[in-house]
Amino acid sequence: MSQKSSALVSAIAEKLHVIVITLSVFLVVTSPWILIGRQLRANASIWDSLHVYLGLVAAIFGLLFMLKNLLNGHWRQFFPWLRLDFSQCVDEVKQLKKGTLPSSGGKGIFSVVEGIGLILIALVSITGIAWFITQGSSDALMWRKYHILFAQGFVGFLMVHIVFAMFHIIDMVRNS
Repeated sequence: MSQKSSALVSAIAEKLHVIVITLSVFLVVTSPWILIGRQLRANASIWDSLHVYLGLVAAIFGLLFMLKNLLNGHWRQFFPWLRLDFSQCVDEVKQLKKGTLPSSGGKGIFSVVEGIGLILIALVSITGIAWFITQGSSDALMWRKYHILFAQGFVGFLMVHIVFAMFHIIDMVRNS
């Protein structure tokens, strides 16, 4: 790999979060105008075409983002429950009862919710790609249904993520 392409890959890897959020927000905000059923029509609107093709780009970046966040043992941060490690979450729930906000990082509540977001972005990506691949077939509507279901879950995650980001900012301001 040349130095230029290596630098490009590094730059993209550093910006994956921003790229995924930007594409996701665009796709979510414009989704009410989408009229796609079993397949993208030949005379599809610009919104339908943008949703399909930017959605495929977002799916690739979303899966790369998930992969980046799970490599090198980082999966333990987002999925501590897979190792039956509930200690930080339990401590943070106890602290919440005392009015203390959870901390970001570690294996606590915020990280577990981010792990749920990683699962949802993967499910939205996979079902969107499957819907695209099965266009025109009887399976396309099934994948569409799953894609919409997981996208709605992802929208819910985005709202929770925004609230948690505000808590994080409040915590940073308090501690400075």
